Amino acid sequence: MSKSVTVLGTGSMGSALARALLAAGYRTHVWNRTAQRTAPLAAAGATAHTAIGEAVAASTLTIAVPTTFEATREHLPADALAGRDIITLNSGTPSQAREFARWAHCGGARYLGGAIKNVPAAVGDPDTPLYFGGDRQVFDDHLETLRVLGGDLEFLGPAPDLAALYESAVGATLLPALLGFVEGAAVLAARGLPAHSMVEHSVKWLRMIESILPVLAEEIDSEDYTRLGSSIELFHTAVESEVELAAESGVDMSWHAPIHDLLRRAVAAGRGEQSVTALFELIRA
Repeated sequence: MSKSVTVLGTGSMGSALARALLAAGYRTHVWNRTAQRTAPLAAAGATAHTAIGEAVAASTLTIAVPTTFEATREHLPADALAGRDIITLNSGTPSQAREFARWAHCGGARYLGGAIKNVPAAVGDPDTPLYFGGDRQVFDDHLETLRVLGGDLEFLGPAPDLAALYESAVGATLLPALLGFVEGAAVLAARGLPAHSMVEHSVKWLRMIESILPVLAEEIDSEDYTRLGSSIELFHTAVESEVELAAESGVDMSWHAPIHDLLRRAVAAGRGEQSVTALFELIRA
């Protein structure tokens, strides 16, 4: 008989996880606050529950995917946790993850905090990364199941908040990068050019950034801001050009203002000739 897994939360990510488990032959139980959202999964072979306690009771392993830790705790009765393994794959802060771990342990559950760093369409792909922190035995016991969700798995350590910590740290890159692409598309649109015309060039640019990340990390860890070759003053000098481009194209670049302020403060602090990684000293302060 196939193994049984419960998925709490059937939004886009939760539904993708449930479908991957179904495709791998798992008896899959699902619950969602809005019961109608489980209907497509039920049609695909999952068992839909209207009571969250019944859903958790149906499997030894529960994967919780509501948006936040609080959303899970709000709906999941603590007395349903005893003897269960619970893995979270939602967003939240490290402190929220620690509090959730204490709550789960008090309820008699084993807990593993996780993060999946890709879009729902990539669930199950061999290069989709998932990382975890918390109970190592839970990770080891359910390794085969976790591989169904993505092939790039990493156990970060026993602290239950490590996945949330790294999700926040790594995820800090996402919105600025996406905003940069959207802004670039707006600049091109002002000239009547399509966004797809910049995709190839943006990909090459992102690969260049990828190649220098080890140098950035080395400078920050060593506090030696001299190796990169891209100085704070170089970026500071470009501020005026950005302002002119915004005026010429009519594109709203006001989201740059805090970045410009950070550069000005770094120059005023005498860090203009240091690598842009020296901004770390201002940000962490």
